[in-house]
Amino acid sequence: MEQILIRSLPAGTKAALRALAERHDRSVEAEARAIIAAALEREPLRINDLLSMDEGAEIDFEPQPLDLKAHAPEL
Repeated sequence: MEQILIRSLPAGTKAALRALAERHDRSVEAEARAIIAAALEREPLRINDLLSMDEGAEIDFEPQPLDLKAHAPEL
């Protein structure tokens, strides 16, 4: 599981995050994860964006089969 540390938050940000977490009946960490996940869903990255990053080297990528069938050409 990956972790990040966010420094230098604007004043009141942590308190606002705590209030949202309480409203949604979850921890501050769970609220932050939900906010980040929602933001990433709104603006999805392409696989080449991830692969071009040094940090993307440990991403597991398993392409889905295309379900194509081979057939003999008609001559």
